[in-house]
Amino acid sequence: MARQLGHSHGAVRNAALTLVRRGEADQSGKGQPEFRANAKTAAAAQAAVISPPGTHSPRAQTTTSRTTTPAAATPRQTGPIRRAGGQLYHPRELADLPDVEALNRLRDADVPVLLYGPPGTGKTSLVEAAFPDLLTVAGDGDTTVGDLIGEYTQADGGGYVFQYGPLVTAMTEGRALLIDDATLISPKVLAALYPAMDGRRQIQVKAHKGETITAEPGFYVVAGHNPGVHGSVLTEALSSRFSVQIQIGTDYDLALALRIDARVVRVARHLARQVELGELGWAPQLRELLSYQKTEAVLGSKAALANLVGIAPLEDRDAVAAAVIKTVGVKEIAPLTLGKQLPASAVRQPPGSTVPAHRGRSR
Repeated sequence: MARQLGHSHGAVRNAALTLVRRGEADQSGKGQPEFRANAKTAAAAQAAVISPPGTHSPRAQTTTSRTTTPAAATPRQTGPIRRAGGQLYHPRELADLPDVEALNRLRDADVPVLLYGPPGTGKTSLVEAAFPDLLTVAGDGDTTVGDLIGEYTQADGGGYVFQYGPLVTAMTEGRALLIDDATLISPKVLAALYPAMDGRRQIQVKAHKGETITAEPGFYVVAGHNPGVHGSVLTEALSSRFSVQIQIGTDYDLALALRIDARVVRVARHLARQVELGELGWAPQLRELLSYQKTEAVLGSKAALANLVGIAPLEDRDAVAAAVIKTVGVKEIAPLTLGKQLPASAVRQPPGSTVPAHRGRSR
């Protein structure tokens, strides 16, 4: 089980408890439980069930119980997936599987995942596409335990009621929970999450009469981490809770498939190589490339290129401008800036609007 589950103590313990519930292993000992094989254990090992029947409550878009069949024998969903907000997500390959399928398998095996990479590479989009039942906590330096677990709020009648937070909701409803920008959250705050992720799968709500909350089947935690962002600290305590850590980068081939200007994609690739070599601190990711495409459609290529330079960090703008000039062939480029004031006759009025007539003569 340790080999299958990445030597995660909590995941191995949960798997052993599952075997005990199914009568395929025995549990003994007081305090810290001990597990022993029984007459049914060997037969259970012949077919390692990833999601045993009855251990997960139904959830939207879940698949049937999976076994450890080769990935090649599994139907692959490679087409775009519509997220809850209506945007399309285009799956990428992960461990010879579509990334959304890989995340669902990890969820069924209760293996927490940490996604890391620069902002704008699609970490949040991937999780939203994989888990339609997702709840999200947007982490920052001001995130409190109350933001995770809940706190008292004033009711309409004037009294106070306890409002459960997203962690409790995800636990009681068996839903997926994304801790976005987890490494910006204080380690003391994140510590409130850990008991829900290990073999206990419980937390105590001290602010609400010391109530104990137990996670329902299907509860799952995934976190996002942006290395290099100011204030972002990946502590050992946080890292050790996530058995699988996946690097997320921009798929420039996907950018081309989405019909983003090939010259701009080449600029982004070139800058990304400089970032990898430590020569530069920033390169456009898929988010910026999609923004370029939308800006180009509205304002034209010149303005979109100027905006691409303008959104770069100040210390990297000259390098970004040089890459644009060299690849695109413009003579010069500067951040998108307001210029001289246009005469009134040159200002285009919005559709349906009228220019008021002047009354009297100006002097």
